[in-house]
Amino acid sequence: MEPRLAATVIVARDAAGGPEVTGEVGGESGGEGGGLEVLMLRRNLRSDFVGGAYVFPGGAVDPDDTRTAAAYAGGRSPEAADALLGVDGGGLAIWVAAVRECFEEVGLLLADPPAGASAWDEAGLAALRARLHRDELPFSELCAAHGIVPALDRIERWSHWITPEGSPRRYDTHFFVAAAPDGQRAVRDGEEAIGLRWITPAGALAAADRGEMEVIFPTRKNLERLLPFPDTASLLAHAAALPTVPAIQPRLVTVDGEVRPVLPDDAPA
Repeated sequence: MEPRLAATVIVARDAAGGPEVTGEVGGESGGEGGGLEVLMLRRNLRSDFVGGAYVFPGGAVDPDDTRTAAAYAGGRSPEAADALLGVDGGGLAIWVAAVRECFEEVGLLLADPPAGASAWDEAGLAALRARLHRDELPFSELCAAHGIVPALDRIERWSHWITPEGSPRRYDTHFFVAAAPDGQRAVRDGEEAIGLRWITPAGALAAADRGEMEVIFPTRKNLERLLPFPDTASLLAHAAALPTVPAIQPRLVTVDGEVRPVLPDDAPA
């Protein structure tokens, strides 16, 4: 099975203190003692793919993402996007998919407000998102009608994961990192995302180890990579300076009768 092209965005913010996680209602929270937090969503339990797991916002690249990239993407040229992602074409559409999926799933729009406005209006953003959910118009037309230019120059590539061969559903996923947009509140969509948590990478890994959060292999590995960064600025600076982002395709191995993924060069534990 050929993997489907997909995009995921790790939205980060600097916590101001307070409880580390929210409940299953999609509200806001801070991190204990401050530090870097990331936004994680819990997938619908009925989902065909990793139902109930906590992941970062993202999904498959849509044909309309190419139309959005051609007309409304800001800050990156097609040639630069292709070179940064190591693809032969369509790199900007992958970046756009990360923006669109983030808006659809958690309500955060990674784009500057319209000319003359200092911030996006919360009710207005909710109305635009509802139009996407009702399939009234594609994202490219939404951008055209409301002057939305995805801020691709402030979204940095981070990692590249390909689902192991033999998996029932496979994705070729480019991971990005971005700062949480000012003045916007993350809100679950209640369909794909049934819960949201702002949580530190260390907190997410600890919760996964305690069995409180289901975290799949690529998500865990990306959380581990986030541990050294004290704030959003240092994370984005590091990501922007990465010379390359090689693709990682884990292997499936069987240990004590259980099939599990391991990194390509790792021996099974």
